[in-house]
Amino acid sequence: MIIAIDGPAGSGKSTVAKMVAEQIGFAYLDTGAMYRAVCARALEAGIDPGDEMALGAIARDERISFGYTPGEALPTEVYIAGADVTRAIRTPRTDTHVSTTSALPAVRSALTEQQRRLGHERDTVMEGRDIGTVVFPDAELKVFLTAAPEARAARRAAQNAARGLLPTTPDALKAAERTTLEDILRRDAEDTGRDTAPLAAAPDSVLIDTTDLRIDEVVDCIVGLAYSRGAQGEGARRRRTV
Repeated sequence: MIIAIDGPAGSGKSTVAKMVAEQIGFAYLDTGAMYRAVCARALEAGIDPGDEMALGAIARDERISFGYTPGEALPTEVYIAGADVTRAIRTPRTDTHVSTTSALPAVRSALTEQQRRLGHERDTVMEGRDIGTVVFPDAELKVFLTAAPEARAARRAAQNAARGLLPTTPDALKAAERTTLEDILRRDAEDTGRDTAPLAAAPDSVLIDTTDLRIDEVVDCIVGLAYSRGAQGEGARRRRTV
């Protein structure tokens, strides 16, 4: 079974998808991390993140994989061609350029194939911007998360501060929120306006506005939907009997 969770930057996709995967016992695949890995790889090599030929080759030829901490259900490391890019994919620099990279048709085509390969290996929760519309249009459950831009900016700034990428003083966080809001609005425009796989909710997706919802409320809703759609993975069956 595939659970596809789509939505714009900062809508809570990654956090929610991880928690859903843990609760239902499915594998979690962060597709956004795959685009970030290609972007980070290019930036490290001094390649223009808008160079479609070069980045398409990276996405096509360099296998992306995830590492797991023993005893943990979710991946904790991201690799591309064997190189650990876990921290590199979450830097402000990657944040700035990843929309450009992810809009490139050659990159999207190559990573779609990698995502399908990984998704078919087991029951999976996948999140991104076009999972329900392009990657797995036949997914058994499609969810589209959204939230007010200001709420999304505050969440992203808090996440970066928690990762040690930003100072944690109130003034620094406020400044980061303002900068992040500008970036989010720009990325929204790019993601929804691009010609290839624009950000959009699939016609049969369940729309959830997370602006005023707690994370656990969103997760409970999606887990309930998954069971109602017939989730039958090993983890789902095990959790039902606990």
